[in-house]
Amino acid sequence: MSRIGNNPISIPQGVEVNVNDNVITVKGKLGELSQEFSDAVSLKIEDGTITVERASDSKPHRAQHGLYRSLINNMVEGVSKGYTKELELVGVGYRASNQGQKLDLALGFSHNIVIELAPEVKVETISEKGKNPIVKLTSHDKQLVGQVAAKIRSFRKPEPYKGKGVKFVGEQIRRKAGKSA
Repeated sequence: MSRIGNNPISIPQGVEVNVNDNVITVKGKLGELSQEFSDAVSLKIEDGTITVERASDSKPHRAQHGLYRSLINNMVEGVSKGYTKELELVGVGYRASNQGQKLDLALGFSHNIVIELAPEVKVETISEKGKNPIVKLTSHDKQLVGQVAAKIRSFRKPEPYKGKGVKFVGEQIRRKAGKSA
């Protein structure tokens, strides 16, 4: 029995949900998202809630039951509240700046890394004296903001000896002891 798949999804005020064939479209104040779903699940929209039901108890249908429920819930939450990821640049001389959708990162390489971000992702850089620079990514699409954050982190992953690199705010880096003399 799927515990996640059986939970109903409540539709907040100002969010509009439409189902055509096998495509669900969710529209809210922050944007619009659509997701295709398989015949393994069916959706019922009534009294401000969405219920996901599976076609049978076979293993692939049980797996997709929780998956599509989570995807639809993330869409509803994204267009109503949005998602934010914060990245911290730890290291001497590591800097971040942005002009519109272009993010300019100085991560200790010979050249700066300039990345053009998707228009759905809003980027903001925070640089305070005495603190590590922070890159703040905001979007209504959870998958997209996570993918962009992972791409930025991959340019310079945190290393275990000094902890230098690009890390998520609040992420614990597993530290190692250096050479013992």
